[in-house]
Amino acid sequence: MAGNVAGVSEVKADGLQAPPIQEKVEYYIIKKGDTLSGIAKQFLGNANDYPKIFEANREVIRNPDLIFIGQKIRIPLK
Repeated sequence: MAGNVAGVSEVKADGLQAPPIQEKVEYYIIKKGDTLSGIAKQFLGNANDYPKIFEANREVIRNPDLIFIGQKIRIPLK
């Protein structure tokens, strides 16, 4: 990537560490007939927790009422 920026010939990342994972996550691929509230009920035990799934997937879900078959989403677990 550094070679694609004018004036940048090298980037050093020595000594950098990724932050520790703070929450458990499961992944799910959306199937025909799924809704975020149904997925929330299945994984989180409460259909009304669907906003948690929506917030964890803002980069792939723009509207919680519009999910698509084949989308891979993160399920934030308690």
